[in-house]
Amino acid sequence: MSNIDVLLGKLDVSLLGQVDKYVSEGKKVIGCAPVYTPEELVYAAGMVPIGVWGAEGEVGLSKEYFPAFYAAIILRLMDLGLEGKLDKMSGMIIPGLSDGLKGLSQNWKRAIKQVPALYIGYGQNRKIEAGITYNEKQYIKLRGQLEEIAGCKIEDAKVEEAIVLYNKHRKAMQEFSSLAASHLNTITPILRARVMTSAFLFDKAEHLAILEELNKELKALPEEKFAGKKVVTTGILANSPGMLEILDEYKLGIVDDNINHESGQFDYLVDEGTGNPVRALSKWISDIEGSTLLYDPEKLRGQIIIDKVKKHQADGVIYLMTKFSDSDEFDYPIIRKELENAGILHILVEVDQQMTNFEQAKTALQTFADMI
Repeated sequence: MSNIDVLLGKLDVSLLGQVDKYVSEGKKVIGCAPVYTPEELVYAAGMVPIGVWGAEGEVGLSKEYFPAFYAAIILRLMDLGLEGKLDKMSGMIIPGLSDGLKGLSQNWKRAIKQVPALYIGYGQNRKIEAGITYNEKQYIKLRGQLEEIAGCKIEDAKVEEAIVLYNKHRKAMQEFSSLAASHLNTITPILRARVMTSAFLFDKAEHLAILEELNKELKALPEEKFAGKKVVTTGILANSPGMLEILDEYKLGIVDDNINHESGQFDYLVDEGTGNPVRALSKWISDIEGSTLLYDPEKLRGQIIIDKVKKHQADGVIYLMTKFSDSDEFDYPIIRKELENAGILHILVEVDQQMTNFEQAKTALQTFADMI
């Protein structure tokens, strides 16, 4: 077994297993619902932020709180709470960046009182001065709630330290993404997704240590010739094991992505040394471009995807549409037209954490692989 296999094996962890691990170490854990939660504030309080992006499986108890046409990420996240699987957490941060997440925050407050809901009422007009100031005030409110849970004051110096650590981790993730693109035989879609997903489940310092070793090992390898086709993926979530197995089977290697759950966590850095780290976190939200969940009047997402295709000389784009996500569905017609105008082949595949039958997706991706 190579050292790369050993390192990737260390990242093969589960959400509930990691929660148990950190709680057993005497640490408080704060859940972070999708997407763009200011984890640095949690970290600065001496607690461990862990991303909770639903779970594979059939929707259960959450049916009593939501209609059936809600994105499964939200329904399955609610299921985990209702089933008591997240009771060891000391709080759940829920950002209000979609109608679905706003509904989750209210239902969570009503039904899952043992894990306090910490709601962020984001201002979507995020780039103007008033928007940055408003979101800063939301973070100040959250900071007070986290201080109460942690039982200590969150000092600006600690927030700045957390920002520096998280930026170092973001840079390492950027490097991994680049190295994965030149080692598509070693880093398959399944393994790439493991690295991306595990970043939400570790203390960032722990994940960074493993990631830096992994990057060092990959840099020592020669660039690999890949016999398959290179693709860029886009969407909200792309870690379905069934879907990733299909990409592996038809030799569709991921050279880059525009996925909220993946590059969405590391494409942009937080300003360091500003003297006001909470405001710097608020400005980070204003800096992000090409996200389906953030107000984007200029609709830059399509061009960002096109630029990534050109950068890596990719053969096409796979649009992984989260079922019942209005935000993603509204974006697709615009992006489809832009990709067609740029002469870039693409395919839309619907994904859902409740999926058990992947035959339709398999047929579509096999055809796409043959086309490109």
